[in-house]
Amino acid sequence: MSEAAIFTKVWQKPAYFIAFGFGTGLMPFAPGTWGTLIGVVLYALIAPLPQAFYFLLLLIFFGLGVYVSTHISQELGIDDYKGIVWDEVVGFCVTMTMVPCHSIWLIIGFILFRLFDVCKPWPISFIDQHIKSGLGIMLDDVLAGVCASLILHSLIWISSL
Repeated sequence: MSEAAIFTKVWQKPAYFIAFGFGTGLMPFAPGTWGTLIGVVLYALIAPLPQAFYFLLLLIFFGLGVYVSTHISQELGIDDYKGIVWDEVVGFCVTMTMVPCHSIWLIIGFILFRLFDVCKPWPISFIDQHIKSGLGIMLDDVLAGVCASLILHSLIWISSL
């Protein structure tokens, strides 16, 4: 499918619109970073919610991501197409789970998540290489979010001493 056809589908089909991070996946450079910025906005919107509701939304966002990523990957014939960035959106929200909504933690969380997402240390690389389709697309970023979150929570704890 041509880039022009993908561009058109993003603005016409809800599954593409979501998978492409509300259009940020169309950016010509660093679409994952732009998608993560959508994650920052989404986090700022859902952070004030009770934690149980936050976790429920993460599960819904994850399931939605598996669905749209699988569908679009199959339609494009490309596993983990670079423009599919909903996984970054959800991965960043995982990073920020139970983190105070403060600019310093947002910035550090953003940097940590992008580092884990781009570098893909083990076990993230294992998931990225061995689990395909929408589940694999989503899982490696969720695991990157968990790893980033562990470090972020450690930094928050250290800063409170």
